[in-house]
Amino acid sequence: MAGRDRKAQAQPAPRSTLRYERRMTTSHPTVTLNNGITIPQVGFGTFKIPADDTQRAVESAIGSGYRHIDTAAGYYNEAGVGAAVRASSVAREDLFVTTKLRNGDQGYESTLTAFENSRVALGLDYVDLYLIHWPYPSEGLYVETWRAFEKLYADGVVRAIGVSNFLPEHLTTLLESADVVPAVNQIEVHPTFQQRSLASDSRAAGITVEAYSPLGRGEDLESDVVVAIAEAHGVTAAQTVLRWHVQNGHIIIPKSTDPERIASNLDLFGFELSAQEMADITGLETGQRLGSDPATAAFTQYR
Repeated sequence: MAGRDRKAQAQPAPRSTLRYERRMTTSHPTVTLNNGITIPQVGFGTFKIPADDTQRAVESAIGSGYRHIDTAAGYYNEAGVGAAVRASSVAREDLFVTTKLRNGDQGYESTLTAFENSRVALGLDYVDLYLIHWPYPSEGLYVETWRAFEKLYADGVVRAIGVSNFLPEHLTTLLESADVVPAVNQIEVHPTFQQRSLASDSRAAGITVEAYSPLGRGEDLESDVVVAIAEAHGVTAAQTVLRWHVQNGHIIIPKSTDPERIASNLDLFGFELSAQEMADITGLETGQRLGSDPATAAFTQYR
């Protein structure tokens, strides 16, 4: 994965070729969730960032203008995220922190305990968004787990609750008994794997789509289509793909540990893709998933 991570963050083009440079400000679009709270559309992902590197990377992200940080109990780096948030000069209420429930902690009482463990690890009074990381259907606990999520939401220790990697059948089952509709479904989305039907079903239920692996782990950046569009705008391939997400209304959580790439991945708001360019990137769909299939995988990870 480390090699893929380096590949995922394409090197910026030589500065002499970049017409679009550093127009970034700390004011960026937000998305309003179904309970009325807002989430910054571009966040900073921390998947696979080693615990010892997390605080530095998150501090770099906040310094570059990110106000949305995504972690998970299963990433084993919540402490670094929390340390960076607490060390920041940015007010806590101006930062949006997401974490996720580990698979092995599903169940009502175990979820309540796991959330408290995450909150202690983060060192925060509340979490902005708490997600069930995977449906883990073989255990059949996600409905029971959601009841615990609803309690946490009612208690005010989380501002919004949602799910991740939930397919239509999981959403249907959950919604049959849920009192609170999930605010977010965080799923794998990138140009070659767009999950348009799942995204449509989520939105129809009032659930916002958040894209992880938004750069296709770097593989989508090598497309001739993406490279040509990037050159036309004088931006990087990564900025081009992330801009495609932004114009599609996705929340995105790109990741890097390199300060220049961290900043570059947020620097998306001084150019716009045309309708034809958007269509050309959308046409890259192959249906090839890069991550685990929530319906069939044996979930030994994030336990």
